[in-house]
Amino acid sequence: MFTFIHAADIHLDSPMLGLSQHDEAPVETIRGATRTALTRLVDLAIEREVNFILIAGDLYDGDWKDFRTGQVFVNEMRRLKAEQIPAYLIYGNHDAESQVTKDLILPDNVRVFPTNAPATVQHLDLPVSVHGQGFATRHVKDNLAANYPTPVENHFNIGLLHTNVGEREGYGDYAPSSLAQLVAHGYDYWALGHIHLRETLHKHPHVVYSGNTQGRSVRETDEKGCYVVSVNDELKVSGNEFVALDSVRWKNAQIDCSVMDSDHDLLQAIRTELTQSLDTSEGRLLAIRLTLTGHTKLHELFHSAHARLRAECQSIALDLDAEMLWIEDLRLKTQTLIDPAELANQDTLTALVLAALDNFDPTELPLPVQTLLNKLPEDARKALKSSLQPEETLDKESMRNDISAIVLQAIATSGPTQ
Repeated sequence: MFTFIHAADIHLDSPMLGLSQHDEAPVETIRGATRTALTRLVDLAIEREVNFILIAGDLYDGDWKDFRTGQVFVNEMRRLKAEQIPAYLIYGNHDAESQVTKDLILPDNVRVFPTNAPATVQHLDLPVSVHGQGFATRHVKDNLAANYPTPVENHFNIGLLHTNVGEREGYGDYAPSSLAQLVAHGYDYWALGHIHLRETLHKHPHVVYSGNTQGRSVRETDEKGCYVVSVNDELKVSGNEFVALDSVRWKNAQIDCSVMDSDHDLLQAIRTELTQSLDTSEGRLLAIRLTLTGHTKLHELFHSAHARLRAECQSIALDLDAEMLWIEDLRLKTQTLIDPAELANQDTLTALVLAALDNFDPTELPLPVQTLLNKLPEDARKALKSSLQPEETLDKESMRNDISAIVLQAIATSGPTQ
């Protein structure tokens, strides 16, 4: 009978986290990805000839730096207006009414729901009622859904809501609600926003998170997009198709190094992983974080050559596809085969050094390590000096792990320090 699109968390012109640390990053492509996702959303609506679209909050990431962000949205809504496709929108915690101050006049096909109380909008040509309320402030801790209107009889009722259902950990207590509450409310479809993972919490009635339309960091991996929802003549959901809109695909890949004998084995495994990942990225720019895991005899080598290995990974990526592949980072989560407790029995200084390595400021070597420094082999001293002047991409934990691994390897191979 009719179709509509459910989208949320577009975060238009959201800054991409950590890009400033990477000189080689495809910055412009990634920064423009949220705009591309919005354009693809509108393209999809026009191509599928949907009857309306829903945006369940966080259209923007916060207050605009300038009017261009708002103008991008206005221009896309004009494209929908030309096709007589209405859009229903609520504010979320990121674009709460108090956060967005540079208002532009929206085309009349866009209906923004109030923030002081829930409201109902009936579609002009269809038996559809959309109920919604946006965020008046960034931190709304009330259960907004509790006050949503009762369903309109003989209509397909939609609840447009920005919420943390079940108060899941890591997403804050933003307009908290419960699944049982939403299911019992009597609506046919709850179009939810706020959680960036797409998930269908319940069917008939449908309670659905569409997720965000474009991943913004390696914490938001895999395909991102929206749902195209089909409703039959009985006013029941007959289809809920996910369609990807992202132009940049983020991925975390783990590589087990437990059986490797050399860094050549590692680089070959990385090439294989990158080739396979690129083949499944569906023509999108792939931004990938590689994490090395496993108990391995190469643990200390990896840490002493961290910067070189990262450069080798970037070189492989450039060789495979310089335009469509980017290494976001190389993380080391391997574990040593050396037993620190056994080494600590060698002598007093070694024991002090190993104790100092449990927790220290990596920007300055602990005093016992400085005492040990002249006793270490030259290659270990050079590696330590390099670790104290790391690339910007290394955080303190990574620096600490590198230094610990270098010292541990040096002690294990050079014998007692006295």
